[in-house]
Amino acid sequence: MGDVGYTRDEVRRARYAVAAVFAVHGAVTGSFATRVPWIQDHASLSAGQLGFALAFTAFGASCAMPLAGRISHRFGSRTALRGLIALWTLALVLPSFAPNLYTLCLAMFVYGATAGMADVAMNALGVEVERLLGKSIMSGLHGMWSAGALTGSAAGTLAAHLGADARVHFALAAGVLTVLGLLACGWVLDLQPAEDEEPPPRFALPPRSALLIGAVGFCAVFAEGASLDWSAVFLRDRLDSSAGLAAASTTGFMLTMAVARIAGDAVVNRFGAVRTVRAGGVLAGLGGLLVVAAGYPAVAMAGFALMGLGIAVVVPLCFAAAGHSGPNPSQAIAGVATITYTSGLIAPSLIGGVAQATSLTVSFCVVTALACGLALFAGVLRTAERGGRTRVSPQAAAVPDPRP
Repeated sequence: MGDVGYTRDEVRRARYAVAAVFAVHGAVTGSFATRVPWIQDHASLSAGQLGFALAFTAFGASCAMPLAGRISHRFGSRTALRGLIALWTLALVLPSFAPNLYTLCLAMFVYGATAGMADVAMNALGVEVERLLGKSIMSGLHGMWSAGALTGSAAGTLAAHLGADARVHFALAAGVLTVLGLLACGWVLDLQPAEDEEPPPRFALPPRSALLIGAVGFCAVFAEGASLDWSAVFLRDRLDSSAGLAAASTTGFMLTMAVARIAGDAVVNRFGAVRTVRAGGVLAGLGGLLVVAAGYPAVAMAGFALMGLGIAVVVPLCFAAAGHSGPNPSQAIAGVATITYTSGLIAPSLIGGVAQATSLTVSFCVVTALACGLALFAGVLRTAERGGRTRVSPQAAAVPDPRP
């Protein structure tokens, strides 16, 4: 994209606008996650079949994310994000109308494809705002995603408690979130490609710089996806919890993620990315152990909450590192996102498959092991962390710091 000068007010508005888009994106995910048990019952699926269908979410995202850079190049970042976020919010209704495994797989593929493209577009804009400000904001932006997811999951918890039909719930949520997303997109940066800039390829392998960073994100997204998609099912099937209490476990997970991400920028600026991720891996591992050992719903809910706290800032740090690691933020972010979404592709099917063969408790032993991997492999962010701190342009220094 061409390098354009922006005023302080434009950057401030863009920061808040991108934050609002992150919140809308998260609200869709939170709304869906709390109604997974309803969707499973509506389509008459076993745990293994549900895991297979949920895998199509990440499969669709992985296939479509490389297209996001080309769409932004063709239409400009603002118009591209406006269209992609609308497609994503409207796609929420599709899974609730699926009557069987095959239609649910198709619905989840479209749901995932629109989610992934919007994800790449909004993260690329977030990295650009961070560059202009010259300070870390990505954890806070993802904190807004978690806050949105928390809001969506809270509404979903209420809908589940009241026994509401998910088709009605999702239709109402999609309408509200579409309007909010379109309004927020009106204030984001409108980045346009330079005249001599070549359009990015339609599909491209992740750049080398994204591979190790993506491996760290892989572990975090596996734990996140497993907790989002299976926490409610775990409490309902493993601990005989009510639908409302099971959905509340997802809300607790979202709450700790939201709080940790909103506070994450200050923690990262104080301790650095590597130490932050290592400490998070320890917390996530302890949370996983609580889930595995849980004999009561409260213990499992505490475990999911602790896991959310531990993995909260990992993906924002991976996206920020990718965005600062090369000349094309969208391509690098798409590379890391492809790797992390591949983790999301594996997680639902693996959790469901292991649960079908053994139990959900054994499935979450796998989740716990990968969460502990964050503490072991956090060091790969060290070089990216230093690179990110040295790539702030002179233009960024000219923009005063807009405090929230």
